[in-house]
Amino acid sequence: MALAKKPVTGMKDITPAEMQIREYVMNQIKETYKSFGFSQIETPCVEHIENLTSKQGGDNEKLIFKILKRGDKLNLETASGENDLVDSGLRYDLTLPLSRYYANNAANLPSPFKALQMGSVWRADRPQKGRFRQFVQCDIDILGDPTSLAEIELILATTTALGKICPNNGFTVRINDRGILRGMALYCGFPEESMDQVFITLDKMDKIGFEGVEKELLASGYEKESVDKYMDLLRNVTKDAAGVRALGEQLSGVLPAEVSGNLAHIMDTVTEVAEAEFGLEFDPTLVRGMSYYTGTIFEISMEGFGGSVAGGGRYDKMIGKFTGMETPACGFSIGFERIVTILLDNGFTVPGSTEKKAYLFEKGVDSSTLAEVIRQAMEERKKGVQVLVAQMNKNKKFQKEQLTKEGYTEFREFYRESLKK
Repeated sequence: MALAKKPVTGMKDITPAEMQIREYVMNQIKETYKSFGFSQIETPCVEHIENLTSKQGGDNEKLIFKILKRGDKLNLETASGENDLVDSGLRYDLTLPLSRYYANNAANLPSPFKALQMGSVWRADRPQKGRFRQFVQCDIDILGDPTSLAEIELILATTTALGKICPNNGFTVRINDRGILRGMALYCGFPEESMDQVFITLDKMDKIGFEGVEKELLASGYEKESVDKYMDLLRNVTKDAAGVRALGEQLSGVLPAEVSGNLAHIMDTVTEVAEAEFGLEFDPTLVRGMSYYTGTIFEISMEGFGGSVAGGGRYDKMIGKFTGMETPACGFSIGFERIVTILLDNGFTVPGSTEKKAYLFEKGVDSSTLAEVIRQAMEERKKGVQVLVAQMNKNKKFQKEQLTKEGYTEFREFYRESLKK
């Protein structure tokens, strides 16, 4: 039986041409984030199963690639359920591993700690364009800072990186707060115990629109008066900082003043100091499905691509699950695979790439000729030129066409009879 040539469903092989773009994007992100004072760390790709299933990852906990116990610990005969077979799994994001990392290393880290982490994560999700079962995440997080400076720095760093990578693609940062979400629902008369269900319906806004959300809320049995009040509130609020402040005044009976004031402050500051050009909007329908968010939440949408290309928020309670002490935490993640997909679809070429030359020699050249070819290549490499030395194929035209696709712009040919260009 022949071995399978194609990769596992939801995963992909990466060509040299795409790899060049991926490395460029990763370097741009890394350099930008380091300029904002973020320090790079790394965590294992395998996590304890009890951490991964701690009810902090939302729907992602249904998508874990679980790992069987090994050796004597794996006893199929005595196993009564999955818990007897599994003790770990592949990480589904970088936030949970970072929280464990910080809990384990906080004594040796500065406070606040600005973490940069880039690496693969795995989810048993349904593959589609720009979405894979193995994909790279690029996260920045600020741990130990309860002030709005954390959100401001995260938004500025992320938008600066995207502005460098995709200068021709307009993008918009949408921002909200989980406190405002709750306050609006309470103000409109939804019962406390129904909050999660209301937010699940609201989260469908981009798919089913205002009418669809309204119909679903009514179908769920909520009072028409509450639904009507809620929809009017959502439709009429303005998307700027002034709108946030006005909403805060309207919700003063159910929402602490500092929640709306803090969000408006973030928006005002980012607008004043940002260098990249982008839109910044208050979006009262923004929910973000992750259950661990406790305050500010944000997403970035980009022209020409459905869905978000970056997202994050404040998660002040997650680290406390490890340490018993609540630790302020806020993070932003760029959808690396989605950005790469956008660039590939646009025919992007890496700017300022190293010059690439190919030295092709005819089959059967003697050792002294081959040595001369290599010597010349070595001299070029000292100058920073990327030089490929390879034997000519029978179909030299096709060989050069393939190398051209890989970015080689100059070819030199060496033959048995005489050394010639």
